[in-house]
Amino acid sequence: MRSSLIRFKWIALLEGSSFIILLFISMPLKYGWDILWPNQIVGMSHGILTVLYVFSLIDFSIQYKIKFTRILGFFVASFVPFGTFYAEKNWLRPISIKENQSV
Repeated sequence: MRSSLIRFKWIALLEGSSFIILLFISMPLKYGWDILWPNQIVGMSHGILTVLYVFSLIDFSIQYKIKFTRILGFFVASFVPFGTFYAEKNWLRPISIKENQSV
């Protein structure tokens, strides 16, 4: 059960990082200097990570019986810059701490 929490945390951090790289590095290169190849690479990896994020969110929420409103919050956080970092710090870390105390 704990593995789904760890997997979701890592995918959330990777997805959030790829979104930040896409927005603040790759997109300015594409539209400011007409350099297209970074956007193709980062965009594809971000898309794959977003799909993995949604699947791991489903797996995590089923195993931990997360409320629908919190699931929706995690989903919306993936579309907001720095949203997955906020969700990890404020929503996932308390679950992780509570689980470590019960072991």
